[in-house]
Amino acid sequence: MKYSVKLSHAVHILVFIYLSEGLPLSSDKIAESIHTNPGCVRQIMSVLRNAELIKSTTGHPKPELAREPETISLLDIYKAVEGDKPLLHLDTHTNPECGIGVNIQLALQSFYDKVQKDAENSMAGISLSDIIRGYYQRIEKSEQTGR
Repeated sequence: MKYSVKLSHAVHILVFIYLSEGLPLSSDKIAESIHTNPGCVRQIMSVLRNAELIKSTTGHPKPELAREPETISLLDIYKAVEGDKPLLHLDTHTNPECGIGVNIQLALQSFYDKVQKDAENSMAGISLSDIIRGYYQRIEKSEQTGR
């Protein structure tokens, strides 16, 4: 089973853009930091641009945030890259002849819906600014401890 890392990549890109404000920043340079390919970065940046989270001009490697970091929530970023895709997924390939296989999935759905709502409420309360602050705290801690 493969997990989506689009949200992590999108946050990484947004923080990189914030930290590089006014400096040239190509998709190649961002891809090197994420350890992925530039096409993946360009695809995510396109999604972020369509969600009005970043601004950029084709041919000019100077992307910028479209809003202040305090006004961009983790939920905004999640919705931009994942859309309405839920965090948890039911197994839709259970045996239709098995009462447990059918009914356990239906019983799980309401719990999954609650987890989704709780997660989205939590993500709405986390701003890009909070993440940037956490980044700076990690840098400071690593400088103090040498790790």
